[in-house]
Amino acid sequence: MSASPFLRSLREHMLVRRYSLRTIKSYSYWIKSFIIFNGKVHPAELAGAEVEAFLNYLACERRVSGATQAIALNALAFLYNQYLEQPLGSIGQFRRAQPQRKLPVVLTRKEVACLLNTLEGTPKLMVSMLYASGLRRMELLRLRVKDIDFDNLQLQIWQGKGGKHRLVTLAPELIPALRRQIIVVERYLIADIADTRFAGVWMPDALARKYPNANKSLAWQYLFPASRLSIDPYEKLIRRHHFDESALNKYIRAAALRAKLRKNVTSHTLRHCFATHLLQAGADIRTVQQQLGHSDVKTTEIYTHVLKQGAHGVRSPLSGLLAEG
Repeated sequence: MSASPFLRSLREHMLVRRYSLRTIKSYSYWIKSFIIFNGKVHPAELAGAEVEAFLNYLACERRVSGATQAIALNALAFLYNQYLEQPLGSIGQFRRAQPQRKLPVVLTRKEVACLLNTLEGTPKLMVSMLYASGLRRMELLRLRVKDIDFDNLQLQIWQGKGGKHRLVTLAPELIPALRRQIIVVERYLIADIADTRFAGVWMPDALARKYPNANKSLAWQYLFPASRLSIDPYEKLIRRHHFDESALNKYIRAAALRAKLRKNVTSHTLRHCFATHLLQAGADIRTVQQQLGHSDVKTTEIYTHVLKQGAHGVRSPLSGLLAEG
């Protein structure tokens, strides 16, 4: 099914329009699921009623989250409105999956230290930065050398979630390791430039036109580059991409196992730790909101749960009973 002419054409359509590979993978998955749900009938022969039925199936049978259902809807809206050019119109009658607000998994400072102590080299630097600056996984991996501001101890985050830019704190303790990492990047670049196939690092179209030689400058190289050159799926050119996100996930999972942590630790767990530990240290919630890049402070307020004694600040009556005994 994944190799069908229809899905290949759909992928090419998204590649030409510069959709991110993550979006292409996600949209392709949900469109494929929709086609299978409808007995492999061509989507052009289906319409809003079938889309509603599929969205209801996701909510009622598969019990997906509200966010997942919304992604599936976006994929189908793209399929009909952009690719097939058959606007869906109103499909507001489907059953919406109920959003479930989850409490973040937060490690103690001691647990974070144990986690980091199981790592070394570049993996340790990457995981340390997730915690030290509260970065999302892809924000870390998309960092360029130029985005590190050693003088002002900050990182420049471009095109974060929602396309927003922001500045985040840089732990001075990481400066020596970062300088060593830049030397590694420079060595890669020297070797790459010697390869006549190398087309330079990928840059946004407007910047690539404005600075045609910047793609082979040290400043624009990814801070955490991939170990080998690869073909750019958009332009079919030889480039060096950034470190693979799935490999970073594996490093974190392996480190958590070595540290014998019983909590579910992911890259986002370290972002939760950053926010919670800042608040515990007395940071203002608006400052933490700005560092995380949250649009609404209500999103940040969930981290205040760890500042209270017990759930919602309630002291168990058992504690008083045992104290009296």
